[in-house]
Amino acid sequence: MKIRLQKVIADAGLASRREAERWIAEGRVKVNGNVVTKPGTCVDPLSDEVRARGKLVPRAQERVFILLNKPADYLTTMGADERGRKTVMDLIKVPARVFPVGRLDYNTQGALLMTSDGALAKKLLDPKYRVPRTYLVKVRGIPDDKTLRRLSRGVALDNQSTAPLGVEVDRVSGKNCFLKMKMFEGKNRHVKRICEAVRHEVIRLKRTHFGNLNLNGLPLGAYRFLSPREIKSLELMVSKEPVEKKTVRRRPVIKSKRTQTKR
Repeated sequence: MKIRLQKVIADAGLASRREAERWIAEGRVKVNGNVVTKPGTCVDPLSDEVRARGKLVPRAQERVFILLNKPADYLTTMGADERGRKTVMDLIKVPARVFPVGRLDYNTQGALLMTSDGALAKKLLDPKYRVPRTYLVKVRGIPDDKTLRRLSRGVALDNQSTAPLGVEVDRVSGKNCFLKMKMFEGKNRHVKRICEAVRHEVIRLKRTHFGNLNLNGLPLGAYRFLSPREIKSLELMVSKEPVEKKTVRRRPVIKSKRTQTKR
């Protein structure tokens, strides 16, 4: 079955459809060695060779979705580490080419989704779709209610406030405690930095959920393939474009002289 060229490029995770359309118009895309500039060109993703900006677009294959229970001391990266550290790709042994959806820090463990579907991965990471990631965070000290409210409203990082999130004390452990945090965006070292900003250093960090996916029955360092139902649940989360809420400006109420109470 033939599909539009820009969709083939987008599904490979190389660009958005709009960006792919621009590449086609600029003559940066080749199909079977020939430059294609006509919008709406259709190709067979199973047999046609497509190159975008000189890079070979992987041929279509059955989509693969894997949930990995990432151990600490593994890098979330596709390539080899120049310092010789282990990466999550050392744990995955599948014939398909998969890549991590987002990342977990080197010392962070827990739920890491990996897939061959670039288009869906891009949407799952987009904050506007509000796909939740849940973390169990052990911090030094016990945050008071004021600190928890500050975290929930968002904390300034790099002169920009983080998005609101859900946070609560899960349990107390001596002078420290575990926080349960649900967030919808993922900046670099996000959890550790916002906790440091409120003076509660992270001791241990684990992602327990990605969307509706959890680690139940999955040992540390192991992975499993997602069921069709789980894949469908991820697709449903990003199936509709979010409706932006418009701020309604109300006209100020001006009392007339007749309605004003005389003193």
